[in-house]
Amino acid sequence: MKRVIIIGGGVTGLGAAYKVRRAADAGHDVDFVLVEKDDRLGGKLATDYIDDPETGERYIVDGGSDAFITAKPAVHRVARQLGIFEDETPSCDENKKTLIVKGRRLIEMPDGIMMFAPTKILPMATTSLYSWPAKFRMALDILLPRKVRWASGETAQQHDETLESFVVRRMGRECLDRLAEPLVGGVHASDPAKMSLAATFPNLLEMEQKFGSLVLGFLDQRKMVEEQKRKHPPQPGKKRFTFFSSFFEGMQYFVDKLAEGSGRDRIRTGVGATAVEHAEDGTWRVTLTDGEVLTGDAVIVATEAWAGAKLVRGVDGHVADLLESIPFSSSATVPMAFRAEDCPFDTKFFGILCPLVEDRPVMAITMSSSKWPGRAPKGRVLLRGFVGGPRNQEIMRSSDDELIEIVRRQLVEMLGLKSDAKPLFARVFRWTLGMPQYTMGHLDRMDDLEASLSAIPGLAVAGGSYRGVGIPNCIDSGENGVRKLFGEWGIELAEDAVEEKRLY
Repeated sequence: MKRVIIIGGGVTGLGAAYKVRRAADAGHDVDFVLVEKDDRLGGKLATDYIDDPETGERYIVDGGSDAFITAKPAVHRVARQLGIFEDETPSCDENKKTLIVKGRRLIEMPDGIMMFAPTKILPMATTSLYSWPAKFRMALDILLPRKVRWASGETAQQHDETLESFVVRRMGRECLDRLAEPLVGGVHASDPAKMSLAATFPNLLEMEQKFGSLVLGFLDQRKMVEEQKRKHPPQPGKKRFTFFSSFFEGMQYFVDKLAEGSGRDRIRTGVGATAVEHAEDGTWRVTLTDGEVLTGDAVIVATEAWAGAKLVRGVDGHVADLLESIPFSSSATVPMAFRAEDCPFDTKFFGILCPLVEDRPVMAITMSSSKWPGRAPKGRVLLRGFVGGPRNQEIMRSSDDELIEIVRRQLVEMLGLKSDAKPLFARVFRWTLGMPQYTMGHLDRMDDLEASLSAIPGLAVAGGSYRGVGIPNCIDSGENGVRKLFGEWGIELAEDAVEEKRLY
């Protein structure tokens, strides 16, 4: 029997474990053991279920990622295999509105904006988000030539540039500062001046090549979306299709079902790994924090890259160097709940984006009780603030109480929360060195990493550090790690991907 040792119990490691389990159920002679240093599974998927101190009714509070992109199939596929697809929930798009901080005002994102490019004239002309010179500068995108025409066969990777460089070149500085930075860079908690576009949004570089303009490219994309809506109108009784999805019980529910489907008897929490060794006889040894040594035929390191570097240093120094080359930033989410009477403002919106130029201590605010169904009792408002990121690491030195008060004060200033309102509860979820930064040259380094690992049978790395930070990307990464090992052992699995069509 081939035994895989999986280090890390986030969604990546659990995705890998579940793939091994499915292979075993299909008759292949494989097994796994998974170790996770924390007492809980899920990594950055963490849901608290909190009782209201006055009514006893329940809040569902996601401290990490609260959603996944619906169009990416990995979560849906695994949810179907686990029998929990019907437990997915679309967002409450009747409240779908994003507000942008500008001075002391909150300005609604103009209708027709796709990522950061305008596709409708009237909303763009009437919005106060941009100055008139900025609006004219953004319109010039239609006329500006491409930076360079790619030769046949060339890709975005060969013409990489930073988000800042690209947006300023195509749409102007104000477009970057007011929307592209908080909306696009904020998703990755990345510095636009260092963020690799080819590694994060290669479609933007490809769009410029195809259409010569972002506005024209997004107009074409909008037409396709509208055509799909006409061809596939919502059907009564079926789930709505929304850009983001979650689970009714929060994202921890998905993690728990993954663990159950994989086999909790093969999963150990509260114990971490301190070293990985490759013995001369081809076996792998993993030393644990309690002194035990696990032996197996392969290892999947499903931790952050910086932690993985320490583990594999003794196996291959070049692989460890490549892992260490990926920078990380720390952040925190700060959810809190208030009585509705303490919130004398319109709560029907998804979130607030705080551009860096506003120099506020928060990156964003999510209105969780309006974004998802059933997250807060009636008469309660559930929000969460985001702090940290690469340009504000100093705030992470604050205590939990200080972070809670910082976010509360921002709610007072930005939304009009009553100044003396105290949260019914508040939590702080810290993600220390939890967000990888895909800087320039990231894809080249990842190609080098994969080539180096291909020469080391029995070793794989997986996670959001490498080729995508979203939940579907992490699942794919964990499964690809298993595929590498199975390929080395000559194990072939039946195709397990569902048809990538509309699922609702």
